[in-house]
Amino acid sequence: MRDDILLNLDNPRQLEQLYRNNKPTFKSAFNALYPQVSSNPLAEGWYQRLNYGSGNPDWGTRSERVFVAGAAVLSAFLAKLPEMLSLEPDLYFQRNVSFVVFPVLITYFAWKNGLNTRTVTWLSGMLLASVVFINVLPQNSTGDTLLLSCLHLPFFLWSLLGFAFSHERGAGDDKWLGFLRYNGELAVMMALLLISGGITSALTINLFGLIGWNIEKPYFNYVVICGLAAVPVVSTFITRVQPGLVSKVSPVIARLFSPVALVMLVLYLGATLFSEKDPFHDREFLIIFNALLVGVMALIFFSVAEAGSTTRNRTQILILSLLSAVTLVVNGIALSAVLFRITEWGITPNRLAVLGANLLMLAHLVYVAVRLFGALTRRSDVSLVGASMALFLPVYSIWSAVVVFLFPLIFAFK
Repeated sequence: MRDDILLNLDNPRQLEQLYRNNKPTFKSAFNALYPQVSSNPLAEGWYQRLNYGSGNPDWGTRSERVFVAGAAVLSAFLAKLPEMLSLEPDLYFQRNVSFVVFPVLITYFAWKNGLNTRTVTWLSGMLLASVVFINVLPQNSTGDTLLLSCLHLPFFLWSLLGFAFSHERGAGDDKWLGFLRYNGELAVMMALLLISGGITSALTINLFGLIGWNIEKPYFNYVVICGLAAVPVVSTFITRVQPGLVSKVSPVIARLFSPVALVMLVLYLGATLFSEKDPFHDREFLIIFNALLVGVMALIFFSVAEAGSTTRNRTQILILSLLSAVTLVVNGIALSAVLFRITEWGITPNRLAVLGANLLMLAHLVYVAVRLFGALTRRSDVSLVGASMALFLPVYSIWSAVVVFLFPLIFAFK
């Protein structure tokens, strides 16, 4: 967004269009850019327009507040549905926990972005198909395909959320990068609300305990569960109406943890050489190895999303380049272990799912690493690093859909 603003600073019509497409992101990006362009009269006018009366917190329009309140109540209702209908909680949440969160967020962005009827109908159809499919899978099945579908369903719904977030006229790579940045800001805001809620809950329970009232069980069953269900949509609302609140926090976290993750990975790989365990013969160790890989990949993605839009710091790009190179080694080990296990013991749904994910991550990492190296050597622009993120997001969406919807049919629900 900053690059678009800078490019169109002398084009009032285009600048107005950028502002109307995404007002919170525009305001945050413009305020960050303002010190560099403050001498421009048009920039001064925009700054005064955007920040007039900004001393008072902006909590959105009345309709937006009502919408978010209703969405929070709906999420809480879905979380309490097993108790209301006497359903088995473990079975319900294993299959439906994603539907407590994602449908309300998708609806929020569909409403905010003014998606047309055709797009809304398509998103609604995908959500309905997902609900029906995951709940008609054999009830007594404990096979791998059921577990794989439940594990990959959040990723598929997350991709639908990304589509609702970024699908508007003129949306491109920058919108997908904006979606990744939104996820980082959402994680920070959710953590803040959860910490605040945890402190408040502890104080409330202990204060009532002092007068002899044990409210721990009813408080957890109603206040905590309903609060947890509402946290994502409330956090989203806060990040949208107060873009400056956490927009500067997630880049700092990414910059701080990137070198930490790099050192940790190098030390971990070194320690693995002297360990008695290896991912080739130890299934649990391979699972942990892949979980580590996904976590580091997520950190790289969020860091690159920031680098691809704002940074010109060569040190940060160097750290990301080294981190991607080391992660390629981790991915190579995990991929070799999966191929070894398939060669020795044959194909199973779990092994095929992990193989596909590892191949996708490997291709993505190679592409990102090439772009980072180009930015480091100044052979290409740093914005291309961010564009490399947007290219693969639809591919991850397709793969998650294959695992969710096709694996149970291909492997006969085994």
